[in-house]
Amino acid sequence: MNSDSDLQIAGDILAVQHLLQPAKEHPNTVAEFAGLARSIAADRARWAPLVEYDATTRWYHRLGTGPGYEVWLLSWVPGQGTGSHDHGRSSGVLTVLEGELTERTERGARTLGGGALRVFAPGHVHEIVNDSLEPAVSLHIYYPGLTDMPMHPTRTAPGVVHSSGPTTLSAVSA
Repeated sequence: MNSDSDLQIAGDILAVQHLLQPAKEHPNTVAEFAGLARSIAADRARWAPLVEYDATTRWYHRLGTGPGYEVWLLSWVPGQGTGSHDHGRSSGVLTVLEGELTERTERGARTLGGGALRVFAPGHVHEIVNDSLEPAVSLHIYYPGLTDMPMHPTRTAPGVVHSSGPTTLSAVSA
């Protein structure tokens, strides 16, 4: 019986730099875009000092760009919302950084608490609203960068599904 472990035979792979996969500078997959959103969310020092609140309109700030994508920081005072819309040919990742937002679709409504993450495909029609009594902050990543946001008549269902956990990762479902 051989008592040598894989580590003794191969050595510590993390210590052999040329064997490590290089960190990607920019995401390419849905999972990598979700990972980018999570890493930005975790880096509060990067986004929190930039947040402003505007009682007359939703405040937004482009936090960054990469090849074909944009990262946006938005704030929402109570009662502010988007109206029913889609994002043209762009896919997106929405992460709630602080507070609570409600996503309404024709399939129902979902409360998104801090840490919740939504992924959506082109053509996904929804409305985002701050129905709470406290301000909220969210992070949005669009690929390709957002160039179109067609508005739709409101035809959402009234039910509410709570999702304050870390992820609601579904491409098109609500």
